[in-house]
Amino acid sequence: MMGRIVAGIRKSVVHLFASAGYSLAGLWACVRDEAAFRQELVVGIVHFGLILWLDLPRATCVFLTVLYVLLLAVELLNTSIEAVVDLATEGRVHSLAKKAKDCASATVFCMVVLFVGCWLYVLGMK
Repeated sequence: MMGRIVAGIRKSVVHLFASAGYSLAGLWACVRDEAAFRQELVVGIVHFGLILWLDLPRATCVFLTVLYVLLLAVELLNTSIEAVVDLATEGRVHSLAKKAKDCASATVFCMVVLFVGCWLYVLGMK
């Protein structure tokens, strides 16, 4: 009985580290290959600098940081959708492939508008 528990824990820990490795590989691929992701990382430097400089309330800092992390997550999803579409179409032009890529890009745009809009609101209140 105890052997099964130990084996189960060991398997879970190995899986956790493997999953973390896959996630880090995905992040690195985005940093390496996607200019938009690198630009958003630079935005993060400005974001965290402003948070520290403006001495904002903790709840506001958390809210803006959640929005920033969501922006990065949406960009990662956009990149993954583009990669899958590119693989599936193998360079051919297809209206559904264009639609998928455009919709994914629009999702990033919506997130950028939300993030900037919330920052403008916070700055206006300051």
